[in-house]
Amino acid sequence: MPSERLSVVVTRRLPDAVERRMQELFDVTLREDDSPMSRSELTQAVQQADILVPTLTDRIDSTLIAQAGDRLKLIANYGAGVDHIDVQTARQHGILVSNTPGVAADDTADMAMALILGVTRRIPEGLAIMQSGDWQGWSPTALLGGRVAGRRLGILGLGRIGQAVARRASAFGMQIHYHNRRRLRPEIEEELEATYWESLDQMVARMDVISINCPHTPSTFHLMNARRLKLMKPDAVIVNTSRGEVIDENALTRMLRAGEIAGAGLDVYENGTDVNPRLRELNNVVLLPHMGSATVEGRLEMGEKVILNIKTFDDGHRPPDQVVPAML
Repeated sequence: MPSERLSVVVTRRLPDAVERRMQELFDVTLREDDSPMSRSELTQAVQQADILVPTLTDRIDSTLIAQAGDRLKLIANYGAGVDHIDVQTARQHGILVSNTPGVAADDTADMAMALILGVTRRIPEGLAIMQSGDWQGWSPTALLGGRVAGRRLGILGLGRIGQAVARRASAFGMQIHYHNRRRLRPEIEEELEATYWESLDQMVARMDVISINCPHTPSTFHLMNARRLKLMKPDAVIVNTSRGEVIDENALTRMLRAGEIAGAGLDVYENGTDVNPRLRELNNVVLLPHMGSATVEGRLEMGEKVILNIKTFDDGHRPPDQVVPAML
């Protein structure tokens, strides 16, 4: 056993059970409120801690890492995505990075399916009518949406979350198509009854629904740019529960306003909380505040993974969820 407990700094409030367990195991500094740390607070944290536990709201870039003290040896991210962390620079400074993969796949896939149904069946419009008290009763032509069964779903990124989306959509009778950097093994395609498209352009042009489930990397930034969005069918919809930067939000907004795309369901945004105000004005768009992984069970499991990564590192071993640049 180490003679001294590790100094751990947590940048945001975590579930009580996770924080209590960390207090039992480590010399932990917890956040008193749930506001993101300022840049100066992050700088102080990396200079004083052995372990930093950030979240996706923290920008751990090369400048911040360069200011880290000699003590900092592990960035144990609370979350699967690490596009907010400069993993390459951390590695160059001898700092390991870990994450929490596989925890939120089902939760995020549930939300992707909810967005697909919300947009195609016009659920927010129905809620608005009920909340305003304007409902005049049932009508044969009121709030007509579209049936999801039989529609082609194009999944951009058939990883853990994408496959979970495919299973749910298949149960609703949707046809599964996908585009990946690499084609999946035949047995996975067979299980999911999924059709692979080597050309993203060709897939996008033929789908009724597009689901974004790939990570944000330099190669996926604006992967759904204006040119590619224009390939979509006018009656198609797009949902995104991954990262907002994958879609050119301004181009998407213009096309939705012009009726060139039928609808969109978004849980993430290109500029974080700074959502394009014109999106809020559209009744063919479902906007959620990044709720994809927001379940009690998921948040607790994420905390357990963070603790396991830290404990394994403290015991002198490689964290089980270590992230290396080659994985990105």
